[in-house]
Amino acid sequence: MNNTLLGGLSPTRFLRDVWHKRPLLIRNAVPGFTGLLSPDDMLHLAGRNDVESRLIQGSGTHWQLDHGPFRKSEFKRLPKTAWTLLVQSLNHVLPAADALLARFNFIPHARLDDLMASYAVPGGSVGPHFDSYDVFLLQGQGHRRWQISTQTDLALLDDAPMKILRRFEAEDEWLLGPGDMLYLPPHVAHYGVAEDACMTYSIGFRAPTAEELAHGFLMHLQDTLTLEGRYADPDLRLQTHPGEISRAMLNQIEGMIARIKWTRPDIAEFAGCYLSDPKPNVFFDAPDSPLSRAAFGKQADRFGVALDPKSRLLFTGGRFFINGEAFTPAADETPALQQLGDQRRLSPPLPAGLRGRLYDWYQAGWLEVDIP
Repeated sequence: MNNTLLGGLSPTRFLRDVWHKRPLLIRNAVPGFTGLLSPDDMLHLAGRNDVESRLIQGSGTHWQLDHGPFRKSEFKRLPKTAWTLLVQSLNHVLPAADALLARFNFIPHARLDDLMASYAVPGGSVGPHFDSYDVFLLQGQGHRRWQISTQTDLALLDDAPMKILRRFEAEDEWLLGPGDMLYLPPHVAHYGVAEDACMTYSIGFRAPTAEELAHGFLMHLQDTLTLEGRYADPDLRLQTHPGEISRAMLNQIEGMIARIKWTRPDIAEFAGCYLSDPKPNVFFDAPDSPLSRAAFGKQADRFGVALDPKSRLLFTGGRFFINGEAFTPAADETPALQQLGDQRRLSPPLPAGLRGRLYDWYQAGWLEVDIP
């Protein structure tokens, strides 16, 4: 990683002194960077059914939010100012976006979310708001003026279709041009307004709430837990009130539920499946004309393989997780799978025992031959 990305800071120092602690403006973070796609490319992506897109119009206390896909004719009817088009998960559909996201791999893959592109005409904005996760805002073409605030008043407008702050008092302000980047930790209020037709690329991170994790873990227990026995009351006594739930019944139910226990490996299994599971709107496409097993082996041994941009491969200890599924490989396969998880690519030659698993992933659309 070049030392301009973090303003001359090493990843170690950035994580120690900046990450999750304070905003950081980085001028010329990506030298020569003018963006990954044109406005026309954005409009085309916003018309696809497999791409999540949003159109935001307005300012002040008046906002309108529409969800794609959109027809190009809809953009022709828009005013020349004060609207923004957002395209989510650009790294799933654009190799250059996936490569850009890979430059931030000093953050664990389990925390990386996606790369969002924002195209705005002059005056375009998504309003003053805050995020509950860390974000890097990398400027492509054009210029966007950012104001930030560490205010503790995070009250929102009542009737807005997005989370817009009711009050915003700027503490710092910068104009970002191509290649400049702004890092913001969670809950730092920010307000970006396009000075001219501009594009911003947002590198966002996963930060599930405690409630989301608890709900997911309870669902995981539901799928994996087995408790023997059934409620029984051979010593049942006549009750004065038939409608009363007796203390004896409550005690027995409490004892049955108290048998629910979990261990650190249970937590690791849940975390691996949960954090590698694709979002509900992510689908994988199998190859139209798949290679035979033998042909795949020859190609993979020549060029290596790469994960599909939508795939997530994580591991802890000797346990691996891909797209919500868990498995334990043979010991001699572990180093290669760790390389694939870390680098999202596996250079040839491939371990012989791993070829069958990789071929199955290839057929499912989770992996491809890494042909230059």
